[in-house]
Amino acid sequence: MFWKKVTKKKTYDPRIRTPFIRSSICTGEKVAGFMNSETERFEEVMLIRTPADLEEFRETYGIEGEIKTIY
Repeated sequence: MFWKKVTKKKTYDPRIRTPFIRSSICTGEKVAGFMNSETERFEEVMLIRTPADLEEFRETYGIEGEIKTIY
């Protein structure tokens, strides 16, 4: 029997937290997370290895549109 991965919906406050992808210039490693506009700190949420990982991040938090990348 095959089991489908269940993605639990999570929320974030778009007035305070902005979704970003942080990418390393040296290694190319990408991490999805949120930038807090009050403290200007980046909170890592998940490692992005494939386009499916990015899609999972979008679905989990209900993010539509472009996600900016910071280096």
